[in-house]
Amino acid sequence: MSAAVSRSGARRDVEFDADGVTLRGWFYPTGDSAPTAVVVMAHGFSLVKEAYLDRYAERLAAAGLAVLVYDHRNFGASEGSPRQEIDPWRQIEDYRHAITYAGTLPEVDPDRIGVWGTSYSGGHAVVVAAGDLRVKAVVSQTPAINGVQTGWRRTPMAQLADLGEQFAAERKTRMQTGEVAMRPVIGSGAQRPVYPAEDAFDFFSTVGRIAPSWRNEVTVRTGEWSRVYNAGHHIDMVSPRPLLMIVADDDTVSGTDLQLTAFNRALEPKSLRIIPGGHFAPYVEQFEATASAAAEFFATHLRTSGR
Repeated sequence: MSAAVSRSGARRDVEFDADGVTLRGWFYPTGDSAPTAVVVMAHGFSLVKEAYLDRYAERLAAAGLAVLVYDHRNFGASEGSPRQEIDPWRQIEDYRHAITYAGTLPEVDPDRIGVWGTSYSGGHAVVVAAGDLRVKAVVSQTPAINGVQTGWRRTPMAQLADLGEQFAAERKTRMQTGEVAMRPVIGSGAQRPVYPAEDAFDFFSTVGRIAPSWRNEVTVRTGEWSRVYNAGHHIDMVSPRPLLMIVADDDTVSGTDLQLTAFNRALEPKSLRIIPGGHFAPYVEQFEATASAAAEFFATHLRTSGR
């Protein structure tokens, strides 16, 4: 991984243990002489840190926040197998390992830790903050907040039996042969991709150019787990830690209505920022709005002086 320089100074490559699996990422120091607040961040469904997370990390670092950004297990520079498999509960536990590691760094004040997540990890950030009292503030951006409802919306009822048979067949094959079945993240309708919409195709196609380690596939079992993962069940337990939810007004991937319904169940203190566009708008078209909102929120609630 190459070094990059932000207004906070040079980031450095880091790695840490997560129950025997090495996770790798970048640490952005602030350059301050005293330990500072830190934000722990990881990417969404199938994505790797090179897909715009460096931009978010630099913006937060410029606001006086140290940042730890890493690749999920089984993805990018991190270890783990099967490759390209997303177990949401394992990723949540790895967030906790990342929090532990961040707290050991001499540049970090372990009493001022925030978590940031986007899309799939936007849901993770809620769950982590609900259960880990070390977290003092959380930003959840266009979160995958209700996998049960989005699963029902994506699969017509007439196809549910066939889908269940596919999941069962994959489990049997994996047990008997060790072979892991895959499906594309984007592609033609005949390929049955995870995201068939045009905006997803455009976004992930760009990601493939800027993040060479991203792969256009996930395991079939990933889909089985995602259909029963409901991060929104935990949202009322985030309080009294402050929550910022960033919602796109035309999110047909995670569901604008599902996000707003979850936000309404969250207890105070909470803040809502609605941006124009679809699920992938925060990374490019709405980057300035979303990065600035997160930086201001964390600087306020983790008590930094800003830059």
